[in-house]
Amino acid sequence: MTERIINAERIEQIINVFGSLDENIKHIEQTYQVKITNRGTELKISGEEESADKAARAIEGLLTLAAKGEPIDEQKVRYIINLVSTGNDDKISQMAKDVVCVTAKGKPIKAKTLGQQRYLKAILKNTITVGVGPAGTGKTYLAVAAAVSAFREKTVNRIILTRPAVEAGERLGFLPGDLQNKVDPYLRPLYDALYDMLGAETYQKYLERGNIEVAPLAYMRGRTLDDSFIILDEAQNTTREQMKMFLTRLGFGSKIVITGDVTQIDLPADKVCGLKDAVRVLENVPDIAICRLTASDVVRHALVQRIIEAYESAEKKPAAQQNYKRKK
Repeated sequence: MTERIINAERIEQIINVFGSLDENIKHIEQTYQVKITNRGTELKISGEEESADKAARAIEGLLTLAAKGEPIDEQKVRYIINLVSTGNDDKISQMAKDVVCVTAKGKPIKAKTLGQQRYLKAILKNTITVGVGPAGTGKTYLAVAAAVSAFREKTVNRIILTRPAVEAGERLGFLPGDLQNKVDPYLRPLYDALYDMLGAETYQKYLERGNIEVAPLAYMRGRTLDDSFIILDEAQNTTREQMKMFLTRLGFGSKIVITGDVTQIDLPADKVCGLKDAVRVLENVPDIAICRLTASDVVRHALVQRIIEAYESAEKKPAAQQNYKRKK
């Protein structure tokens, strides 16, 4: 049995790290099978040597973030534990970075993982950024935050959000209303992100002025988009031809962000995925960044991360082994 002693600068940091009903500390105790007690600003960790060392590194990382004013929640604790497990806890101090955007309700938006930080840096630095990763990694939300930030700073005059209206097992023709009514459900995640950043009234005002446009990908054909921040969401459902069409809409003073998850393709089997093809073709083109987010960058419910990891694990198993299990 080994003991590790950690001293915090202020009691407020300890309170932040412990969380509501000590849920954060309980999570660390369960993960590393250690016992954590505190007296004032002193924390004592008891357990097997390796486990106590890892728990101490995780708590020190959380205290570092707390000292910088970062709120400590379950997702952050899980991510710190992952960094410690992979030997990357020296990078924890990099996580408390600048705010990208502030929502209509005053909530600061910033990267929550190192992968998200690289993604935002790529957006700022490059004219075209491709963000590929599983659900819950903040690809679309952070892209919209970057777009709103650029719009507020007047580096662009318009925000254009688009996505392909690809049917996922349902028929658009059966939905009520005209074409716009039929495609609105596909654009709902983009509306939601903009409402969050701008507020409903401000969003509506900019929409009426033409500063914001949310439209299906088909509406982009034949246009040249100058001084705009353009986001193509759900790009895994574009064909090779659609992707080429979209990329060539780029005008002067504009930025493009393309987001997608190649594990959720709804295209017919005979169609080439435009996102996969673009990543292959554009990998080494200057001023174009390809950012790959992983399950460790998921910032939704903990179960989402486990689901993604389970599917990735299943896909790595040989097809013959999977078929054998089905027959049994």
